[in-house]
Amino acid sequence: MKKTTVYIDGEAGTTGLKIRSRLESVEGIELLAIEEKLRKDVGERKKMLNTADFVFLCLPDEAAKEAVSLIENGEVRVIDASTAHRTHPGWVYGFPELSVNQEEMIRLSRRVAVPGCYATGFIALVRPLVKAGIIPSDYPVSAYAVSGYSGGGRAAIAEYESGVRPAELSGARLYALSQEHKHLPEMQKICGLEHPPMFNPMIDDFYSGMVVCVPLQARTLPKEYSVSDILRTYKSHYPEIGRVRVIEDYGGAFLASNALSGSDDIELFAFGNGEKILLVARLDNLGKGACGAAVQCFEIMRKNQEKQHGYI
Repeated sequence: MKKTTVYIDGEAGTTGLKIRSRLESVEGIELLAIEEKLRKDVGERKKMLNTADFVFLCLPDEAAKEAVSLIENGEVRVIDASTAHRTHPGWVYGFPELSVNQEEMIRLSRRVAVPGCYATGFIALVRPLVKAGIIPSDYPVSAYAVSGYSGGGRAAIAEYESGVRPAELSGARLYALSQEHKHLPEMQKICGLEHPPMFNPMIDDFYSGMVVCVPLQARTLPKEYSVSDILRTYKSHYPEIGRVRVIEDYGGAFLASNALSGSDDIELFAFGNGEKILLVARLDNLGKGACGAAVQCFEIMRKNQEKQHGYI
């Protein structure tokens, strides 16, 4: 049986390493690699990019765009984990649970852009409510979030895990103070919002995990909605397939940001008292928020590829 060939461009980064770790023991897959000394050689990269059945891009945005420009083989299927193509009209957004047609679009596409980690939580919460008319498209949406430090990549991991580090790393640190976070364009576009949300992310002293929170003042919504209304909308939007879990009976006094570390699931909650409603998404920034989402899209696409080419 012919194996499905996979090339990870940027496999030395956090996401690339985790994708490789997940795929290297999967039956029927051959991972292609460039010799270390040739890793930055454009000619060698181009060869790999055009040889593989599937290419994962785990690169900075400009490098991801360059990689795509080097692909001349129309049969190569690309899964981009960077921000470069998430709002590009020629790419399918890699969130299979987004709509009833999204998984099929991913299955048939040759170009899939994996969502950002924060964007995954935000979109999972907001898009169904915009679609249902609960949140108007021109609503002034705000969100805040806390992520584990692995979301900052290798440099952040090394800094946090250093034996000698600044005391400030022991507490949550607010960033993107200019309101120019790189996930904002996809958060706005995929949710169907007329304006980008106000977004306040924080990085904290734990390895992986994330919560994204969207507060709503009930009096500012088009009509009166309860927490039960919100949860019913989520249950209707997300069937019992995929990775999205709607939690209806959470009884804890605290909700830990790192509880889904190591998982590819995402949990959705709604809390409140009728006047104020808090929407919460919990996920692993490296799971459903990064390599887990990329591998989920790959598995969907691979089945179609193998069927077409008689691998199965």
